[in-house]
Amino acid sequence: MTSPASIAPITRSSYRVVLLGDQGVGKSSISLRFLRDEFHEHNAPTIGAAYLTQTMRVGERTVKLDLWDTAGQERFASLAPMYYRTAQGAIVVYDICSKSSFQRAHDWIQELKTQAPPGTIIMLCGNKVDLANEGREVSIEDAVQMARDKGLIFTEVSAKTGQGIKSLFQTVADKVVARDASPKQPAAGTDKGIRLSTGDNTSTSGCRCSR
Repeated sequence: MTSPASIAPITRSSYRVVLLGDQGVGKSSISLRFLRDEFHEHNAPTIGAAYLTQTMRVGERTVKLDLWDTAGQERFASLAPMYYRTAQGAIVVYDICSKSSFQRAHDWIQELKTQAPPGTIIMLCGNKVDLANEGREVSIEDAVQMARDKGLIFTEVSAKTGQGIKSLFQTVADKVVARDASPKQPAAGTDKGIRLSTGDNTSTSGCRCSR
């Protein structure tokens, strides 16, 4: 009889990652910067969810990330479980210049903790760091504390400048592949509050727009 320890790890070729967050926090702009290295000052609100895909290198493997960019409007909130219930990773985005979007991020995390599959990688991501000197309402300390309390990975990015975007998705890809290969998968979001370093200089140019 085969013991659990001898069961071969899963080797998927694609991984579903869902982006969640309030309207206007910049989920679509983050995706666009990652996929095409582009930024548009004004994006039309996402209706329902947008599907995007990108291949990435993880160690010696090439894997595909299936990205679901969900709508932030309240009327579409009930549709979100359709996307994250089969996801291997979730990125919860807030606007560092909007305290209310940070509070909403907390609600999304709580929902993921109770309804997402066990082992789902959850990342907390503050967007619009290029505006940090112009109107920051969410401190790094508060975000780090939330990540520590919830066992999440935390980072700040700028869809406008591209700061931290590549490392955000590379970390997601690395984590979901590593978790997939592990015979024992802990409950969702047990990454002990890791904070990523973007390694880029922060720009303070730009306007507070929906991105």
